[in-house]
Amino acid sequence: MNPPDDPRLPLLADSYRRLTGRRLVAPGPDIFRALWEAPRVIVAHGTEDDPVFFYGNRLALELFALDFEAFSRLPSRLSAEPLARAERARLLERVRLDGFIDDYAGVRIAADGRRFRIAGATVWNLIDPHGVLYGQAACFAPPAGGAAPTVVDVK
Repeated sequence: MNPPDDPRLPLLADSYRRLTGRRLVAPGPDIFRALWEAPRVIVAHGTEDDPVFFYGNRLALELFALDFEAFSRLPSRLSAEPLARAERARLLERVRLDGFIDDYAGVRIAADGRRFRIAGATVWNLIDPHGVLYGQAACFAPPAGGAAPTVVDVK
């Protein structure tokens, strides 16, 4: 199932290009399809006090083992290990101040409890051309072997 056409979605690609100088997806007339079918995991959360994901592409939904409806109700902090949440908060503050980072690595949790490691993730602010902040987004390559989470020992 494709997620609804959210007016914030073009901002994912626009902000990424503006902040990093790189393209998130190939240019074309259908940004919604390009994001959905991208060969990397793409997620975004809003600006709530406890930010909630408003977007995950098909690879993100496979990786987190959720459908779009469930994913789009998930507070993004719950995608991290409880002990890693303070580190995640520091990372998001760094992104808020610097615009983006492209060196994030960490362990995330799928809905079925499996843990998976991400590395080389880019996290960026979703900012329109007028400087209005709409949230933050992240992209990263799916774990080796596809979108199925790899179980990691997190002891």
